Amino acid sequence: MENSVIEAATLGGSVAIHDMSMLGLFLRADLVVKTVMIMLAAASVWSWAIIFDKWRRLRRLNAHADEFESAFWSGGSLDTLYDRVGNNPKDPMTAVFATAMREWKRSRERGERVGEPQFSSLGERIDRVMQITMSREMDRTERNMTFLASTGATAPFIGLFGTVWGIMNSFQAIAMTKNTSLAVVAPGIAEALFATALGLVAAIPAVVAYNKLSKDLDRYAGRLDTFAGEFSAIVSRQMEEKN
Repeated sequence: MENSVIEAATLGGSVAIHDMSMLGLFLRADLVVKTVMIMLAAASVWSWAIIFDKWRRLRRLNAHADEFESAFWSGGSLDTLYDRVGNNPKDPMTAVFATAMREWKRSRERGERVGEPQFSSLGERIDRVMQITMSREMDRTERNMTFLASTGATAPFIGLFGTVWGIMNSFQAIAMTKNTSLAVVAPGIAEALFATALGLVAAIPAVVAYNKLSKDLDRYAGRLDTFAGEFSAIVSRQMEEKN
């Protein structure tokens, strides 16, 4: 009876050893390694969701900026453009324009004129509200970028932790069975390497995407800053002409 139990355990181990698929490696892993694998898989899925979301959002923002700049530089009235887009800005550039125009219209309603002390502060107020709006809009646009940076920095180490744990399990199996054959060592090593692979799968796309998206976001922020400077100059010139 005892021999039959040993033979059954040996056969069961042989079947499990031959199941080296990703699912098989996951099912064979102990609780700690499984937790590491689940964390890394979830981080990878969430990273890809962020990547696609940011890529689509940046394309949409640049398309809206192109459309708005065409209307802005078409030579039409700024008041007319503000009446059309001011109540419902759909992108950061429109929001910057709307907040600046709102401050300018308020100053005109109060009767501020060039040469009065309020005029110099008006230009500063317009610049300030544009900077505040740009900062708020860029913070919103850059949301979840920290997760990509954190995943790229930590995922390899989390995978390494799973690797170390899996190798420890392999040594424990050797100690318990007093057998150094590949059949005893291979499962734990395979689990360990699988955890490492998952760490790299999560980290590499996150790092590459973070660098690319950060560059694109910086370029878009520079575009907003350039527009704010040009608009500030236009406002100052129009106020002087009206005076």
